[in-house]
Amino acid sequence: MESASSTAAQLTRNAAENLPAGELERKLSLASDEGRPLRIKLGLDPTAPDIHLGHTVVLTKLREFQDAGHKVVLIVGDHTARIGDPSGRSETRPVLTSEEILSNAKSYESQAGLILDQDPERYELRFNSEWLDMPSTDLLELIRTTTVAQMLERDDFAKRYKGGEPISILEFLYPLMQAYDSVAIKSDVEIGGTDQTFNILLGRDIQRHYGLPEQAVITMPILPGIDGVDKMSKTSGNEIAITASPDEMFGRTMRIPDTAIDQWFELLAIEPPSSEASPRDAKAELARAIVERFHGADAASAAETQFSSQFVDHELPEDVEDVEITAEDGLIHMPAALAEAFSISRSEARRLVEQGGVKVAGKPFDSALLDAKADDLDGHVVQIGRRRFKRFRVTR
Repeated sequence: MESASSTAAQLTRNAAENLPAGELERKLSLASDEGRPLRIKLGLDPTAPDIHLGHTVVLTKLREFQDAGHKVVLIVGDHTARIGDPSGRSETRPVLTSEEILSNAKSYESQAGLILDQDPERYELRFNSEWLDMPSTDLLELIRTTTVAQMLERDDFAKRYKGGEPISILEFLYPLMQAYDSVAIKSDVEIGGTDQTFNILLGRDIQRHYGLPEQAVITMPILPGIDGVDKMSKTSGNEIAITASPDEMFGRTMRIPDTAIDQWFELLAIEPPSSEASPRDAKAELARAIVERFHGADAASAAETQFSSQFVDHELPEDVEDVEITAEDGLIHMPAALAEAFSISRSEARRLVEQGGVKVAGKPFDSALLDAKADDLDGHVVQIGRRRFKRFRVTR
């Protein structure tokens, strides 16, 4: 049987922190002696309808604990989502409607099943409205556990307070309520991103207050988005949803900067290629593995073929949409035509023309021209950027 120390080392190999030192190993040893699985907690607030690759970093870590024989407790924060997690934010988060929260929560439940083993022996799904919709006397007892000074130790709160930015009392409740989740489900280990370190450690304090053993803490590095800089999020538009189409998933992965390749391989638990592989080949291997994980090997192969034909071999996609463009006196004003065809502003369209960002029939459109002959456009595919195509059909 594998020792607790070797199991702990394996389970934390790509973690940012394992706190307190030696606690996970102690928990594993104790669980083995007691003949029971550990309860591994992860909380996700349904603030958007889709789970993206950034979420899968912690979800994959939960799956590793399941494969080691332990039980995952996935908490959908339908109650805490009404507050909004202030972690890493410089302003108060907008409050979601009950309908939005419910819809997103249902989506999270189904999508998490793409990664986690949902065998009841290894999986438990809970909604924290079960216990957080509590009487005021219970809420007051929870609030008494923590001081304002403790809350202001959080980096994001401290910066906002120092900068004179508003912090609502409601936001102070968020870490307390997330911490109380650990009490409600008797968590042995909580996993989260490094932006959740304060909240998860506070969970230990709250468990101690309620007379429960304190959970071990594992934090995972934050996966950068496809820009390679900011945290992956739908708000930033740098995410890849796990429900994205194979072509979109492959194409957006190929957009990550070379500097982010190694981090993506490590955090997504994908075996990296040999050191001799070029950055492009490494990204292609990464993209194949990601698509295969969520759509299967055939879809990954087809997505790679489509990407290569579109961007490497300079072939056109098979399903280019036709758009009707009206000519006046045999000419087409390109900024107006591009704005209409691609649903962009005329100023953006003009900028694309002037900066050489437009192709017609695979050839760069003359950046010195703003008007084109109708015959030069009719029936031809017009491209802007790397992945947007329309076939112009000219009416006179």
